[in-house]
Amino acid sequence: MAAPGEEAAAVAPSQPEVAAGSAASAVVLPERLQRREAERQQGVERQRQKKEAQVVKEEQSEFFLAAFAREREAVEALLAEGALEEAAARLQALQKLLTGSVRFLAPYEVRQGQETVARLQGDLSARRQQLQPKKKFAFRALKKEAAPGSAPRPAEPAPPAPAAPGPGLAEGESGGPTLCGFSGAQDEELELGPAELLQRDVLLSELRGCRVRLRGNPNTLRVRDCRGCTVLCGPVSTSVLVDGCSDCLLAMACQQLRTHRTTHCRVYVQVTSRAVIEACSEVSFAPYSWSYPGIERDFETSGLDKNSNNWNLVDDFDWLAADKPSPNWNLIPEQERITCWD
Repeated sequence: MAAPGEEAAAVAPSQPEVAAGSAASAVVLPERLQRREAERQQGVERQRQKKEAQVVKEEQSEFFLAAFAREREAVEALLAEGALEEAAARLQALQKLLTGSVRFLAPYEVRQGQETVARLQGDLSARRQQLQPKKKFAFRALKKEAAPGSAPRPAEPAPPAPAAPGPGLAEGESGGPTLCGFSGAQDEELELGPAELLQRDVLLSELRGCRVRLRGNPNTLRVRDCRGCTVLCGPVSTSVLVDGCSDCLLAMACQQLRTHRTTHCRVYVQVTSRAVIEACSEVSFAPYSWSYPGIERDFETSGLDKNSNNWNLVDDFDWLAADKPSPNWNLIPEQERITCWD
């Protein structure tokens, strides 16, 4: 059994050991302080960069708003003067300005810009209709009464009545440009070609289980209340509106895409601005890949920039969280995308 003195000596650390422990603590403590100071400095630098980025973003936004207002006023003045070709060119430049600025604009600014461009496009279309040359009025020769005793002239054949729209054709809305398209068809193959579509406004409504091919360059496209349909469309000069559709496969190229009240649809799109969805769910996006003979010519007449495609940039107006992606839309995986359409 060890003596008390010996036991205390065994337990108590020697003087060299105490000195070594103090030195180690002295080394560890400055390392912790240095690490904490480095983290603090990094945090300060991140905040500074964030603040600078915010200032740049605000300056870019202010520049855009001023330039956009000037161009909008110029387009409105040209429309009032009737200089429609120049107005169309300035309007296309306005669209490109908006498209190139979406990366630093707030969603509500993008939406306001898109609504302004859409309004001006409608005004341009209306002015074109208004300024179209009207048919010349001509007097008709009065019929001469037959002389007494002469044989009566045979009655002239009545002019043919205008052909009624074929089954499923959509009627044009009164007071605006004439629409073409299809309505109310079920389980049919429907097609329109370049001559029928060129710069026309197209409406597809209340279709069920149809396959629609629009080979040409329409001015606008509206797809409303369709179920289980495939809609393949060539380059659209201005905007596409998809409203109240479900279980559809859509392919189109356009300047603007707005999707409302739509669910479980796949959209293959080339769009020069950011696509917009509202009150939608289970909408999937992929790049536009449909093609047909003559599509290059239709791209040229549409004025769309084939090198500008924001197919994967989508603004959900029902999802305001900036740090989390919207659950209402997604991107179709590359291995699941359609490559052969016929």
